[in-house]
Amino acid sequence: MEEINYDELEFKAGLEIHQQLDSYKLFCNCPSVLRKDEPDFSVKRKLHAVAGESGEIDVAALYQKSLDKEFEYQGYDSTCLIELDEEPPHEINKHALKIALHISFLLNCEIIPITQIMRKTVIDGSNTSGFQRTVLIARNGFIETEFGKVGIESIYLEEDAARIVERTDKKEIYKLDRLGIPLVEIVTAPDIKKPKQAKSVALQIGNLLRSCQVRRGIGTIRQDVNVSIRNENRVEIKGMQDMDIFVKVIEGEVLRQKQLSYSGKQTEMEVRNAQKDGSTKFMRPLPGSSRMYPETDLPLLYISRDFINSAKKTLPKLQKDIEEDLKREGLDQEMIKLLFKQNKLELFKELLNLVNNPKLIAKIILIYPKEISKHLEIDLDEVEAKLEDGFSDVLYKLGKKKISEDQIKLALEKIVKGEGIEFEQVDSNVVEEKVQALIKEKPGLSEKAYMGLLMKEFKGKIGGKEAVEIIRKLLG
Repeated sequence: MEEINYDELEFKAGLEIHQQLDSYKLFCNCPSVLRKDEPDFSVKRKLHAVAGESGEIDVAALYQKSLDKEFEYQGYDSTCLIELDEEPPHEINKHALKIALHISFLLNCEIIPITQIMRKTVIDGSNTSGFQRTVLIARNGFIETEFGKVGIESIYLEEDAARIVERTDKKEIYKLDRLGIPLVEIVTAPDIKKPKQAKSVALQIGNLLRSCQVRRGIGTIRQDVNVSIRNENRVEIKGMQDMDIFVKVIEGEVLRQKQLSYSGKQTEMEVRNAQKDGSTKFMRPLPGSSRMYPETDLPLLYISRDFINSAKKTLPKLQKDIEEDLKREGLDQEMIKLLFKQNKLELFKELLNLVNNPKLIAKIILIYPKEISKHLEIDLDEVEAKLEDGFSDVLYKLGKKKISEDQIKLALEKIVKGEGIEFEQVDSNVVEEKVQALIKEKPGLSEKAYMGLLMKEFKGKIGGKEAVEIIRKLLG
């Protein structure tokens, strides 16, 4: 990679970050759940390009129309007629709207109290209707970065697209489970002057989003980068989720545009897809304003002052502040990292209300399921699904002193195996007799060795603390 003088090239870039929100779907009451089982039904469609608000058909829509593809949509009992575009949309989901306002406030944006829901023409098959519903809810924000201030031009609340299953030259198959999941689109100003700054801004906004009620996991956040040099045409790069090649892809695109410029060729306004080797590949022409037109099935969106004030009062803590709180509660950095990565912070807080022991709670939800999965040779996802309600049952019994801390892991294992978590209580005199017998049979062992033998003998029927006290008493 040759040395690039970004100032000389007048390089500028902006980000578009799409983040799914953790609520029901945006315009219906269907759950935001992705299914792995066989679909219940499928329908086939052809999509047509329509004129936007300007009266013209968008160039990207015309390109997709020229491909003349057939689309098949697979649905479930957890999807409805709205996803199929056979029923008008319902009123916008208020929970999703409040989460979007939280994000807007954290990005220092101005809320737009009266706004028009729009249709954005999309006929690549990812929307059954041939358009995506989107609404501008905030603008004129900013974030402070190590490279200086970067503006936030706008924040949109919109519905996610259908999920691709199979793609051929003449046919594409989609699932409807993702269609309609609420997401915010955050558009930064073209204030980014270097590729490393672009990565820094993406990570910073990503961390801020994780402080809010958003969905976690692969595919729940997607990033696009708009790049231009010398005030020439911009190119939008999609598929920028891999942060390991984030900078490399931008550098490669700058070189491509530079070579075109030096050879007297114009950089086309187009959408390109990031490749694993750091190059980019043409996808379609860059859409313009002619693809937008008002949503006719829904009225103007009014965001009342009371609703805005309510969102301000429930503003979540930033992740960095939560991390400091967890450190003060005694959790190490690795535990804190896992709580966020595995999206278990809410479960942690919930269980902490039952037993106020942060280190123990973290161990129970982060470490024990993995150990049980390995011991029983059961998939971790299956173990965690079976323990979903089991954590609170076990902690309730711990609080009532029906089991000891040493018996928690065994109790959770019993739940996974479908057994009851009641433990037969052994009389302390019986335990003392057994310890005396062990000392007589195997004299001179360490305290830990006797402990291991004793726990193996009674298999969780006694607590570790009780066993240690008896062993120490008899060893003198």
